[in-house]
Amino acid sequence: MRTDSSPGTLPAREHLPAAGADTPVLDVVIPVYNGEKDLRPCVLRLQQHLMRTFPYPFRITIADNASTDATPLRAARLEAEIAEVTSFRLDQKGRGRALRTVWFASEAPVLAYMDVDLSTDLNALLPLVAPLISGHSDLAIGSRLSRSSRVVRGAKREFISRTYNLILRGSLQARFSDAQCGFKAIRRDVAQVLLPLVEDTDWFFDTEMLVLAERAGLRIHEVPVDWVDDPDSTVHIVKTATDDLKGVWRIGKELTTGSLPLDRLTRPFGDDPRNRELPNVPKGLARQLVAFCVVGGLSTLFYLLLYSLFRQISGAQIANALALLVSAITNTAANRRLTFGVRGRGGAVRHQAQGLVVFGIGLALTSGSLAALNVATSHPAHSTELAVLVAANLAATVLRFLLYRAWVFPDRRCSTLPSPVVVHGPTPPTHATAMAPYDHPYQPHPAVPQNPHETDRFRVDATSDRTTRGDTTVRLKPVRPHDTDPRGSR
Repeated sequence: MRTDSSPGTLPAREHLPAAGADTPVLDVVIPVYNGEKDLRPCVLRLQQHLMRTFPYPFRITIADNASTDATPLRAARLEAEIAEVTSFRLDQKGRGRALRTVWFASEAPVLAYMDVDLSTDLNALLPLVAPLISGHSDLAIGSRLSRSSRVVRGAKREFISRTYNLILRGSLQARFSDAQCGFKAIRRDVAQVLLPLVEDTDWFFDTEMLVLAERAGLRIHEVPVDWVDDPDSTVHIVKTATDDLKGVWRIGKELTTGSLPLDRLTRPFGDDPRNRELPNVPKGLARQLVAFCVVGGLSTLFYLLLYSLFRQISGAQIANALALLVSAITNTAANRRLTFGVRGRGGAVRHQAQGLVVFGIGLALTSGSLAALNVATSHPAHSTELAVLVAANLAATVLRFLLYRAWVFPDRRCSTLPSPVVVHGPTPPTHATAMAPYDHPYQPHPAVPQNPHETDRFRVDATSDRTTRGDTTVRLKPVRPHDTDPRGSR
């Protein structure tokens, strides 16, 4: 996807390098609200399973969502008893708020979460995170709706879950099968760039994260899971469903208007034939042709409708000029956004001016065709005029595409790449050899603590907009440019 300005792209996927035993590879977050009864058996069971089956260092983080019962005391006791367990408390509720805060503060390269009731069979945990460790995928989700999944839950929840996912497929063209399964994982480098774009702080957080990741072209791995529903769940189904539908509407509107900077999430293909430079083979030509044809077809229908309306009050030449002018402005704007992927207001006026030049060429072709028709017959039928204009517009369309691609919206990515620098003498140490274990050759998110050996307890004060670990205080970036508190109530 090409844009006028790309604020940052993800590096190519790589297998996580080896590291010392004191650096956790996986950080499993357990968001909990008033879960004093389930917390201890859940954490003990998860810790024993990871000790027995997971071949890398790990951490279990308890995220207390402003509980009003004895959950904070139980969490503190577990942290004191088990070396792999840490905990912190949020002053505001919201599963999405808890996950975003803990994931930003974690130094583990793979981040996961699961519900406190452990409804998902833990045997799916290693298959969930393995593609992220290997570099194959960016996110991973458990799916209760896969054909090989085994699920025990009531008919009501089953109906709501399947209906919700059908809505996502129909409205947002989502291809993942289960948005709300409480069993997901993400690579830290992806989370640092993706999570600031996610606005929701509650249950819709999962869906919004997945939709944005999928639209940006990130790879989502699905794992069939065995699931036994918790009959004592405190989730309010009606309220959650209502909030989710509102979130679907908001995301759909933002995707339609192009207000989300998804180009921040672009990732190179790596060793992929589609990423190889081939002489005299332009990139993206097939996709641009399809999009241009769709926009052109709709523009032609719009033009013919306008011409028929203007023809009622003016002559053929004036009606043609007015219809072509309005449709040309609309066509340029649509091709700018949909065909050539240019976003933002930068260069919009220049593009429209160049589009008007292309419009002049089309006007000359269509006006000349009408003039030739009037010479051939003094009173041509309206259907004949339309047929001549369609043929003239087809010829103008081919020329318009060539001018758009080569002149109005040229791909200047290659010309903006920095020239290679040749270094003589001894080779300096690379960044990869000097960085901490599991760090990657790119700058991390400024909101992430950079001390991988610090394991002190930390607490998040949602009203101060700061995350504090020990004596290190960092400020989280706003979720949206107009926000001031990424964890504020919505």
